[in-house]
Amino acid sequence: MPESLSTEKPARFILPPAKVEPSQRWVRVKFGGVILADSKHPLLLINYGRMVLPTYYFSATDVRLDLLGSASKITADKEYFDLKVGDKVAERAAWLYHDPPENLKALKGYYSFEWNTMDGWFEEEEEIFAHARDPYKRVDVMPSSRHVEVIINGLKVADTHRPHLLFETHLPPRFYIPREDVRMDLMQPETTHTICPYKGVASYWSVQSGNTFNKNIAWSYLDPIPQQPALKELICFYNERVDLVVDGDKLDRPLTPFS
Repeated sequence: MPESLSTEKPARFILPPAKVEPSQRWVRVKFGGVILADSKHPLLLINYGRMVLPTYYFSATDVRLDLLGSASKITADKEYFDLKVGDKVAERAAWLYHDPPENLKALKGYYSFEWNTMDGWFEEEEEIFAHARDPYKRVDVMPSSRHVEVIINGLKVADTHRPHLLFETHLPPRFYIPREDVRMDLMQPETTHTICPYKGVASYWSVQSGNTFNKNIAWSYLDPIPQQPALKELICFYNERVDLVVDGDKLDRPLTPFS
């Protein structure tokens, strides 16, 4: 019998503490059609939390400081700057760490930028999306023969013996299910999209079960990045919001930032 993934109590997935380390990747940031930052030795801040994800920092010599206005806001640890390239302006989209906390002291005198306000971020010649990639994160996708059932408020919406399991550092296993094994008549497509630098652009579905409307409870990568072709068009449900039964064992709902 396959080993059960069940636990005696909900597993809490602890995020690692923030840390800074040098990166060997050539990183560029584009804004207003020009290269705003260009470095072959940026610093990578690996940080996770509410509204916080890994990002790059650049020394003053690698930043087009002429595109930054005067400091528009000063806090205890940072100075914020407006960006202006031609007619394009982004308020407080750049910042300088002038007095970082002790665990981030390497960032003193370094600049970074509001990720989604930029035209693009590039590692070597590849554009990256959403946030910097964490070199310590793994995303492994494996075909499986586990029997997976997805139940929402007593309504079974998926039943498969051929899932793909996705194991991602700092998160619970995710169960990706072929559409043929999902009650697609219950799935309501949404206009919501999110971007993951390790997988691609996700599209979402909601499910009406009884009197409860479960918005954005499942997602799928219609066109995943080339490194994850096995995910294409499979559907995954939030472990945190549904009842998962795997090989006959009901799994506890994990405690994660998505709970």
